[in-house]
Amino acid sequence: MQKNKFSILNSQFSIIEVEDLTKSFGAFTAVDHISFSVGRGEIFGFLGANGAGKTTAMRMLCGLSKPTSGKGFVAGYDIEKQPETVKKNIGYMSQKFSLYEDLKVWENIRLFAGIYGLDGKLISRKTDETLKKIGLMNEKNALVKELPLGWKQKLAFSVAVFHEPKVVFLDEPTGGVDPITRRQFWEMIYEAAEKGITIFVTTHYMDEAEYCNRISIMVDGRIEALDTPRKLKEQFQANNMDEVFRKLARKARRVENGELRIENDGLGIENGELRVENDGFKL
Repeated sequence: MQKNKFSILNSQFSIIEVEDLTKSFGAFTAVDHISFSVGRGEIFGFLGANGAGKTTAMRMLCGLSKPTSGKGFVAGYDIEKQPETVKKNIGYMSQKFSLYEDLKVWENIRLFAGIYGLDGKLISRKTDETLKKIGLMNEKNALVKELPLGWKQKLAFSVAVFHEPKVVFLDEPTGGVDPITRRQFWEMIYEAAEKGITIFVTTHYMDEAEYCNRISIMVDGRIEALDTPRKLKEQFQANNMDEVFRKLARKARRVENGELRIENDGLGIENGELRVENDGFKL
């Protein structure tokens, strides 16, 4: 069992609180007794190499997967006992799926806003405001699949925060987009944080990690480091976050392309590898 070496913020200011959160698949522990907290309006970077356990942890925090043990609270709600309430109080954006490609731009906004229970008049007003803000008013009737990737990602983020959630989870949101669009995207993130929305983000761009208020780095299911970018660089005597990440990643024993891989909530053996056979989410 991992000791809680990372302090929990005062609960009065925390929007996410995790204590000894664990997820096991049979004898394999994907997330191993992690403890941390995230403050309101904080931009929290959640890093780790493929297979480290970060996506499994995020799925638990989003109410999509039940923990094996431990506790977790998001927006004041128990992730195990109140998963549906958790979902209503968060936003979520993934690099791989956040929008319906065969729906129009405005239809995507209306669909997701309706799912979150917003009033029709409010949806209509905020839709135009949102599209004007991100420069997509002229494309409101275009199919999402016709948009460039960078535009899709800005639209997806706008949809994720449209209902003004307390927390938005971003799973590698800028993967594949150009540097200019990435900077614009992070401007949107900062603006949301200034409004009090907590940003919980995973990224494989280490320069983006520098933009976070604090960063945690997972290795083999455990949190091996958690602090501000400046303090982490001082602690590991590194010039940048890429060096910090590489030093910690060397400790990893899990193998991504070979011996060990888990991708969801069922276990199976295929070609000598440990696999799952359900929803396709990686660790």
